[in-house]
Amino acid sequence: MSKNDAKTADIGSEKGLKRRDFIKKATTTTLAATAVAASSFPKPSLSQGRMKWRMQTTWPKNFPGLGTGANKLAEFIGRASDGKLTVEVFGGGEIVPAFETMDAVSSGTIEMGHGAPYYWKGKVAATQFIASIPFGLNALEQNSWLQFGGGQELADKVYLELGCKFFASGNTGVQGGGWFNKEINSLEDYKGLKMRIPGLGGEVVKAAGGNVVNLPGGEIPPALSSGAIDATEWVGPYNDLAFGLYKSAKFYYFPGWHEPATLLDNFINLKAWDGLSDDLKAIIETANSYANSYVINEFVANNNASLDTLVNKHGVVVKKFPDPVLDGLGALAGKVIGDLAAADPLSKEVLVSIAKFRKQSIAYAKFSEQAFYNARGLPFKWVDL
Repeated sequence: MSKNDAKTADIGSEKGLKRRDFIKKATTTTLAATAVAASSFPKPSLSQGRMKWRMQTTWPKNFPGLGTGANKLAEFIGRASDGKLTVEVFGGGEIVPAFETMDAVSSGTIEMGHGAPYYWKGKVAATQFIASIPFGLNALEQNSWLQFGGGQELADKVYLELGCKFFASGNTGVQGGGWFNKEINSLEDYKGLKMRIPGLGGEVVKAAGGNVVNLPGGEIPPALSSGAIDATEWVGPYNDLAFGLYKSAKFYYFPGWHEPATLLDNFINLKAWDGLSDDLKAIIETANSYANSYVINEFVANNNASLDTLVNKHGVVVKKFPDPVLDGLGALAGKVIGDLAAADPLSKEVLVSIAKFRKQSIAYAKFSEQAFYNARGLPFKWVDL
């Protein structure tokens, strides 16, 4: 999945809650720029006990899966609170540049943001471990870790460093392995490869000798088409079809070893969160649970149909990474992830917790999901409709 910022959008305006001395508190050039960019927007309002908040995503507005999940979150909050709290959604770039969304929320310029945790690794390194780990947990396991394995508490501890409250607000599930203009037959084929791939997966590709290029989503199709990059990953069939990546790359590889369950985050300015009544806090918690479920269900349903379209309508060549390649990437991932965690105590704390949960999940999956998938894939004749 990628960093994405909306190139064009009609900038909406609304009344809202007065920003609390943002310019006075801005201590970095980035935050100062954020304040200037946001200064043309009307301030949120408090009227007869009703509040209006703004949420910017890092995605284009209404983008399939990613953007629609943010919309569902906002709609739920407004309906469930009977309008006591409403949230207006802005796409990346409509208030501030997409990748400055966290700055805007942390400072209080806007109240809410929606993105993916690894976008904030330059601010707090541990966020990338919460997003998704190469060869780590799948979506079901990741949600279980958050709810029952101490993950929510650790995520809150990480996001406290950003001045925000954390919520899991969607998941892509296992992503596509990427689009390539040459076959990947050995680990050596990554050497010199110019590939757009974010997060920890990008660090692994670097370790394999690749040249990692970080691009926002809107710049991926032209870069792949022009040859500025040789390969890219985005999300999966649903979003990849929408971006038309099949027009510029010949081979579509699986599985998405680099992002087996990419979590989307809803982050809320901590002072704004603390100022809410208990009933509104409960509504936001429930809204994120709903969005988390909605997004993964949307991806599963639409990935099914989109893969069929890519293969049978557009003639995409789907290829599995050879086992020796996956084995080599897995070994590199273990070293890269371990080294990064060793350099940062908070990252290490998160990784230790995930690694323990992963070990238990692998043991259980051998006679649950994994065993069932193997059984379902046997060549027996099933219902013929």
